[in-house]
Amino acid sequence: MSRAEVAIAGSPSATQPTGLPARQIAAVAAGNALSFYDFVCFSFFAVQIGACFFPSHDKMTSLLASLATFGAGFFTRPLGGYVIGRMADRIGRKPAMQLSFSLMGIGIVGLAATPSYQSIGIAAPVLFILFRLLQGFALGGEVGPTTAYLIEAAPPLRRGFYASLSYATQDFGVLVAGVVGTVLALYLGPQALIDWGWRIAFLIGAAIVPFGLIIRRSLPETLNEEDDDTPASIGPYLRIALLGLMMLLTGTVCNYTIDYMTTYANTSLHMDIGVAFGATVVIGLFSVSFDLISGWCSDKWGRKPVMIFPYVALILLVFPAFAAIAHFRTAFVLYTATALLSTLQCWGGGPVLTTVTESMPRSIRAGSVAVIYATSIAAFGGTTQFMVTWIIKETGNPLAPAWYMIGAIAIGLVAMILMRESAPAKTKVMEFR
Repeated sequence: MSRAEVAIAGSPSATQPTGLPARQIAAVAAGNALSFYDFVCFSFFAVQIGACFFPSHDKMTSLLASLATFGAGFFTRPLGGYVIGRMADRIGRKPAMQLSFSLMGIGIVGLAATPSYQSIGIAAPVLFILFRLLQGFALGGEVGPTTAYLIEAAPPLRRGFYASLSYATQDFGVLVAGVVGTVLALYLGPQALIDWGWRIAFLIGAAIVPFGLIIRRSLPETLNEEDDDTPASIGPYLRIALLGLMMLLTGTVCNYTIDYMTTYANTSLHMDIGVAFGATVVIGLFSVSFDLISGWCSDKWGRKPVMIFPYVALILLVFPAFAAIAHFRTAFVLYTATALLSTLQCWGGGPVLTTVTESMPRSIRAGSVAVIYATSIAAFGGTTQFMVTWIIKETGNPLAPAWYMIGAIAIGLVAMILMRESAPAKTKVMEFR
């Protein structure tokens, strides 16, 4: 059995890690959180950005143009995953994480500093799209190296919990962005939000980029030459890659549909903007909590059951949840349904990335995970909010998001059933019983 197989099976090794100090875990987590804060701010301020860069007499047309630009950032993510992911496999996880974070900082400052359409005309949306593409490239190279680093630094029986920090910190970024958006919506008028309020939210993230770069410099490297004894080819792992794409499709569509709740509540259901932004805070609070719970559960009971059961519950409850929101249109129902959907999505979604990451050999782990993740995100994350908005506009049916989620969950459940268990606690029992 090769070293990669031993690692997957969870067998003891003299080189097995004993875990990172809390300070170093925070260094990885902080960079990941800030990257996703910057990226998802665009989603939360889609209405204001649309009015600033894509003015139109039809507000829905302006919103669609804004969401199309939001989606443009996803199409450079596979390229970023390939370039920065391969860099992580050849040079090291640490320099790759430094590069992705630096590029993210450049992209966010560029977005915040781009003048409006009224100021410079067509050059405004062109520049805005270019910075969005750079942002997507950077984020495409963030997830693979970061998740590979957490898996490699974790004790074998705590990989699920360590890897869950990747999603938890992403969702923490969502939470902070939601808090910032809610505060700005409460204290600024609608026109101020369009003119400059959304720029403040972006610059808050940009201001912390230097600190993220500094703390990442303190990390030890987890990629060592002596660990590389497996062929640098993804060929034998294509089945894992395909199933991983299908599972990540589910999490991507569900995540971005739930993250769309702020825009959905405001534009489709015509709820107050302050109430709508509150849904984002609810998403962040429940997501962060259940990301970590999911990781702990997957270490204890295995990845597959913790993936499958929450998604079975979600496919049954997503339509009633959206129906209740659309019917009552109150803050209580919006927040309750959002909390339920976020809880189930995060509980089931966390072990997916862990499974794909720990099933890949170290020599191609960061690059393959980055490309698999970024491809799924590009194909479905970048299009989900646009498609949902377009379907609502064309059909007039406010329940379109529910049907879109149900279809995605069905695809993911098939892949989860076919995927092999990768949790060391379970594979060890199977091997030595």
